[in-house]
Amino acid sequence: MAAHPTGWVLNYRWVVFLLALGFWFYQFSQTSLDHFGWQFRFLTIWGLTAALITSWLMLRLSLGRSDRQYNAVVSATAVLEVMVVFLYWKLWFTDPALVNSDGPNPWYQEYYLHALGPALMLFDAFFILGAFHSLWRTCLIVLAIFIGYTAWVELLVKPLNSFPEGSATHGLPYPFLNDMAMDQRLVFYATTIGTGLAFMLIGWLLARIIARLRGVPRR
Repeated sequence: MAAHPTGWVLNYRWVVFLLALGFWFYQFSQTSLDHFGWQFRFLTIWGLTAALITSWLMLRLSLGRSDRQYNAVVSATAVLEVMVVFLYWKLWFTDPALVNSDGPNPWYQEYYLHALGPALMLFDAFFILGAFHSLWRTCLIVLAIFIGYTAWVELLVKPLNSFPEGSATHGLPYPFLNDMAMDQRLVFYATTIGTGLAFMLIGWLLARIIARLRGVPRR
């Protein structure tokens, strides 16, 4: 891949960036400002924010405004996006009320945030940029994201919100978390981080297979 890919890649990255930017701003009209943390209480919006940042970095690369690929950042964002999709639909197919405390989202938001948006980002990561060059850097960023999000919801979001309310506690953004005691939540968080690291390893392996099939050397 050229240092500054143009043509269809540039157009593709413009589309990905503008969609992410539009949906990122759209969230401000869809959230209750009465809740501390606003839409940033949700891991999905952390994924959207990360996708917006990485899509801008990739667009700058295509525009020739940067030579840095931020490969580990893009790779970690890919892991986050996969985890958002995996967790959301796993819980949604069990019971939509487990994840939607404010009722169902508009269909176009639902499918962009939990299907199309992540798919667009992953296509760039695997087939254009060539992600997962640095496994250890990616691992550190993945851990920082998930540990940071856990600390955010447990230490700030939960104490400063009274809704949603569950059988064990209140204030956590996803209803099912409020039905878990602290020890149960810690197990859930640890399992989630472990699953994220497993997806990271799968992504690293998949990136190597794709690169080999395309004859692209790995640095």
